[in-house]
Amino acid sequence: MAEDRDEGELLEQPDVADIELVKVLHALGDPTRLHLLGVYASGGRYDCSSERLGVGHLHKSTVSHHMRIMRQAGITSTRAVGRNRYVQLRRADLDARFPGLVDTLVGAMAAGDGPATGN
Repeated sequence: MAEDRDEGELLEQPDVADIELVKVLHALGDPTRLHLLGVYASGGRYDCSSERLGVGHLHKSTVSHHMRIMRQAGITSTRAVGRNRYVQLRRADLDARFPGLVDTLVGAMAAGDGPATGN
């Protein structure tokens, strides 16, 4: 987990009112992105290190692609600080739009219904 940082540029993301359930569910239909939701749901802000995110088997460009899809769907926010990117779950925004969705998905993954490690 990276330090909590307030500096840097917040990358483009939808406003809370513009987060659409269909786009969120479509983004989370991918096992890797569902895994990342579980990582981000633990709180904090993460850098883009694939090893720290538990996706070390993926190329950096693939991890960046998954992060972009999640950001564009409104699931995460990304702050650019120099050449680094720090990602955080938009938990409050998702809970405001779709109460219980994140908890339900994280709970299902904890119960063994999530993606297998190594996806």
